[in-house]
Amino acid sequence: MNVDKKVAFYTLGCKLNFSETSTIARNFVNEGFERVEFEEKADVYVINTCSVTDNADKRFKTIVKSALKQNDSAFVIGIGCYAQLKPEELAAVDGVDLVLGATEKFNVTSYINDLEKNEIGEVHSCEIEDADFYVGSYSIGDRTRAFLKVQDGCDYKCTYCTIPLARGISRSDTLANVLKNAAEISAKGIKEIVLTGVNIGDYGKGEFGNKKHEHTFLELVQALDHVAGIHRLRISSIEPNLLKDETINFVANSNTFVPHFHIPLQSGSDTLLKKMKRRYLKKVYTSRVSEIKKTMPHACIGVDVIVGFPGETDELFLETYNYLSELDISYLHVFTYSERPNTEAVLMDGIVPKNVRTKRSKMLRGLSVKKRRAFYESQLGSQRTVLFESENKEGYIHGFTENYVKVKTPWDPALVNTLHEVTLTKIDEDGLVRFEFV
Repeated sequence: MNVDKKVAFYTLGCKLNFSETSTIARNFVNEGFERVEFEEKADVYVINTCSVTDNADKRFKTIVKSALKQNDSAFVIGIGCYAQLKPEELAAVDGVDLVLGATEKFNVTSYINDLEKNEIGEVHSCEIEDADFYVGSYSIGDRTRAFLKVQDGCDYKCTYCTIPLARGISRSDTLANVLKNAAEISAKGIKEIVLTGVNIGDYGKGEFGNKKHEHTFLELVQALDHVAGIHRLRISSIEPNLLKDETINFVANSNTFVPHFHIPLQSGSDTLLKKMKRRYLKKVYTSRVSEIKKTMPHACIGVDVIVGFPGETDELFLETYNYLSELDISYLHVFTYSERPNTEAVLMDGIVPKNVRTKRSKMLRGLSVKKRRAFYESQLGSQRTVLFESENKEGYIHGFTENYVKVKTPWDPALVNTLHEVTLTKIDEDGLVRFEFV
């Protein structure tokens, strides 16, 4: 039925979205579609949306326009977190034909009939309480690493966050299915797997109504360490209260898990952490960083932080800034707080003016540049293993060491998706690291 039909995808947001887009794309290919790049002419365009950043919501309209510029009669579909939260809003965007919610997106091909454009976007969206089953996914073929989804949804009630409204309760893949997916990835010659989910440290909670943990996150990590053919496993992001000493020590002595952690902090002020309803205070975060550095001095630690949360005075912001400045971390992901409907924070007093949020964000981004530079400098002279990526960027090939130092060398296609021992020698003007092969 779909022979000669082409489909293209655009993904906004997180690694989890990328893994789900890949799985949905494979479903299209199985139905006879040919997958093409988003910049090419296609019969169907699927846009996987995000609700975390304000910008991602607005970009949807721009992306729809660029799809219709390639083919004004193309069938345009919106899926993902924003499609679950605001389906009617997406359906009202000019040129959108179909909007699918959290559970429907995995059956997208069954909602397509004749690819005739609709007068008004059609919406199929469940109540989020019905998002009570788990669909495993992974991304492949896009890069030299694969994003493997192990968990979905979240039971936390952080006051700024819409993710539980967009993705439902915490639920996990079975250990057997995660291992099966990891073996499939390995069989395709991919060297690195990044574990992803909404709250992966909560791994092990079963289907709806079965909230007990079948397996712990530590058991997941231990089992994955034995997947044949995978050279590297990376934990994408894990809550500080769920990152246990046992996991840190296992990673330190693992065959394949790399010394790289991404741990959301959100604020360096206990006052704000309580307002955010985070499940830890600063003391816990500090102990996680020191435990990692004690067992793996060369480990890379990334931090998520939110600026401009309601009630963030100059003093509380400086408390965060100074805390991060003194902490032995490697880089920051800085998010500027933006109001979200149906969250507690949107009703809070102490709104921080937009221009102040922007200024604070700039200060923390500057701190991140200094932190990354200091971390890279600390690694010069050391021997590391680099996995090279597949893109030719202005005559250079890039790669990452196991502890997430980004390196560059003149383009050589023979290096793509290969691992090499190198000595890190110097930092280039663009901030990337040069090396010599060992």
